Amino acid sequence: MTTSGPSAYLQVAEQIRERIAAGEYPPGSQLPSLADLQSQYGFSHGVGQSAYRLLEQEGVVTARQGRGYFVRDQEPHRALVRRRPADGGPGPDTAGLAEQGVTPSWRSHSTTEAATAEIARRLEVETGTPVMHTSYVYLVDGEPGYLAESWEPMSVTGQDLIVLPEAGPYSGLGVAARMAVIGIEVGEPVERVTARHLTRAEAQALAQLPGTPALAIRRTHYDRATGRPVETADLVLPGERWSSEYGHRPTPGA
Repeated sequence: MTTSGPSAYLQVAEQIRERIAAGEYPPGSQLPSLADLQSQYGFSHGVGQSAYRLLEQEGVVTARQGRGYFVRDQEPHRALVRRRPADGGPGPDTAGLAEQGVTPSWRSHSTTEAATAEIARRLEVETGTPVMHTSYVYLVDGEPGYLAESWEPMSVTGQDLIVLPEAGPYSGLGVAARMAVIGIEVGEPVERVTARHLTRAEAQALAQLPGTPALAIRRTHYDRATGRPVETADLVLPGERWSSEYGHRPTPGA
């Protein structure tokens, strides 16, 4: 087939896409080189390159420097369960993953900083108020799965052993269990879920392409007694890997 004209790369991309869908090129397999495509379809080198770039932007293929293009591996879809576990830990950000055959873990870094105007608004404090900022990379079976950023007012936790969410005797318990240590009962968090694209930095941290569709979850925990915000967080999950699951399945006879 000889392909020419401004839409040539679209036709070539569609041909490659169809062959991948048909199983001719399974996930992880190497695709024909640009020279092979040129010989097969009879187009210029630039057409093949444009076709592969389009498929890369779509998340169908991935480029490996010095090796060419490969069919992207299709990763299993996971559900991030948005409810507090009955045992109080490890918190809603990893709840439900074990039931899906996943071994969750995370890397974190905490630092004290001044609240930005946006974080101050969410925590209902003055801009510049000291907060504990913790950044997370959640790992799924050892690989980056999703990201989170959490902020807690130092006025709430700063004089207690729970000040560092992931260090000390109460590390890794989750917000509700940690706050209970200092006598604060939090209710179910208020969450807002939106769709956007990964930033370049987020994509790099998650080994994804910049612009990959993502779920963005904005969460705030409140003191049940006073209504005061005690924690706010942003979670970012690649949309092709994750969904967000809410609610409880009823227990028969309960």
